[in-house]
Amino acid sequence: MLNQGKALIKAGSSWRLASHPELHLIEPLRVLRMINYSGWLAKRHEDPAFIKAFPWFNTERYWGEHLLDLKEQFSQLNEPVLRIL
Repeated sequence: MLNQGKALIKAGSSWRLASHPELHLIEPLRVLRMINYSGWLAKRHEDPAFIKAFPWFNTERYWGEHLLDLKEQFSQLNEPVLRIL
């Protein structure tokens, strides 16, 4: 994930999308996106079309991987903010 953050900063620097005061928001917003996506999936779980499109959702494997991803992301929150050179 760290390489993704560096790539985002590099791309943002060339387009002026990632300004210095906003860099600390990258990782917390990524966590928010991850949690919101799972919530979005959970709200639609009873829809028969959803079950056909997302058969992997709400399985033990999905939640185990989701928790692991969140733990990894939590460790990123404790890392120093990336800087644009």
